Amino acid sequence: MKGTATRGKVKRDERLDRLFRALGDRTRRSMLRRLARAPATVGELAEPFDMTLPAASKHLRVLERAGLVNRRIDGRVHRCSLDSRQLGEVRRWLDHYQRFWDETLASLARHVADDVGDDS
Repeated sequence: MKGTATRGKVKRDERLDRLFRALGDRTRRSMLRRLARAPATVGELAEPFDMTLPAASKHLRVLERAGLVNRRIDGRVHRCSLDSRQLGEVRRWLDHYQRFWDETLASLARHVADDVGDDS
């Protein structure tokens, strides 16, 4: 049973690694912003960056491996769309640390308020 839990954690960590790697590049984040508006071809995604189609495809493969982009091939045209479901995994990870910082900052505020009250 413990091995199953460990494998589950490893898989979750690997998914997060792929997601953060994908999101860690400004070009890929920009591509995701564009895809959030509407699906686009690889050429349309490459255009604002003055990059070649193979370079854009490399970025898109990283996004696909992270589960953030779906690509549909219609002849020679590759149409991409955003799949935001994996962003929930990132959100859950960040929420854990949001609670930590909220509690830490609330504790600091109480400490400062106590110090100010002691000076009166």
